[in-house]
Amino acid sequence: MSSEMQSRPRAVTVGQGGGRIWGMTSGERLSRIYRRLDMVETPAADLSHAVVAVDAGWVFDESLIKALAGREGAVLVDDAGRAVAVHAPAELAYAATEALHAGQDPSSLDPRLIRLTALELGSAYNSALRKREPPVLERLTPETVRAVEKRLFQGSYKGVTDLVTKYVWPAPARVVTRWCAIAKMTPNQVTGIGFLLVLAAMYLFWTGHFGWGLVCAWIMTFLDTVDGKLARVTLTSSKWGNVFDHGIDLVHPPFWWWAWFVGVYAVGQEIPYAGLSLAVVLGGYVLQRVEEGIFLALFKLEVHAWRPFDSFFRLITARRNPNLILMTGAALVGRPDVGFTLVAIWTAICLIVHAVQILQGLFAPKGSIQSWLAK
Repeated sequence: MSSEMQSRPRAVTVGQGGGRIWGMTSGERLSRIYRRLDMVETPAADLSHAVVAVDAGWVFDESLIKALAGREGAVLVDDAGRAVAVHAPAELAYAATEALHAGQDPSSLDPRLIRLTALELGSAYNSALRKREPPVLERLTPETVRAVEKRLFQGSYKGVTDLVTKYVWPAPARVVTRWCAIAKMTPNQVTGIGFLLVLAAMYLFWTGHFGWGLVCAWIMTFLDTVDGKLARVTLTSSKWGNVFDHGIDLVHPPFWWWAWFVGVYAVGQEIPYAGLSLAVVLGGYVLQRVEEGIFLALFKLEVHAWRPFDSFFRLITARRNPNLILMTGAALVGRPDVGFTLVAIWTAICLIVHAVQILQGLFAPKGSIQSWLAK
């Protein structure tokens, strides 16, 4: 065992929750958090190591346990002021754990133990998910199981994303995510099904079967929401899963648009300025990603998290789902050719908008580029 792991506090779970969330008990969920944080879980505290003791009667955001592990002497309290977790130094580890187990406040044992709320210990801003939301800390009883699951699901959702993912998918995705969790499906299995649908949609677009292709495409986009949420709520995300999911997301859209272009001619229609339109749609997709990368490299912030307008524009920018809306509407009236042209025009507009955002960033006062969500 490395010296770093030896220096980490041990993890101890006391008590138990009153139900199962996303197919797990609260204790099982805490064990997954400990493993993800490289914390050694022990059945009881002793005087040889500092300890992070956690009451399984509550459900914790992973970020809270991480913050607690890095702050010796912290006693986490809920909104009612009840102690629910503690990071005690070695000499207080046993007494603090016993106090927490008995429903008492460990901070009464020693002045070094300081009471902190979830917001004082953690942060309301999640940079990875581009959102501002208090970390999850909820009491788990048989009556609160569904509410806690809903709260965890909301916490797993990105705050800045496209309009379909943000406004259409959440309710059905929560239901399907729960089914997958209970069935013990892994996020990678869901992603694998999505990949097969990517291939099916591409073939159907290529052969001019736009209706069935769109059915496959929209189901794939829905599963693309489910797999990420399943990984987060069940704490089963992995480096490979992240590469698999995001790799598919990054690569497949231009292949769909190319297949759509071919399919238009397969059904006997034509696209005005065909070569230019295809170049704008395919090249524009790549260039938009490059523009986003330039902004991130220059300012260490994703462009869509900068100002309220930038977050709004992410709802409709020429990514996969907004483009699919244009193409779906055109296909429904029998004009897939018009759908492709609309995507080309919208992509060109979005390229200009992103270029302007970079220029605005370059002329902004030094140090002023921060996410409005973090303020």
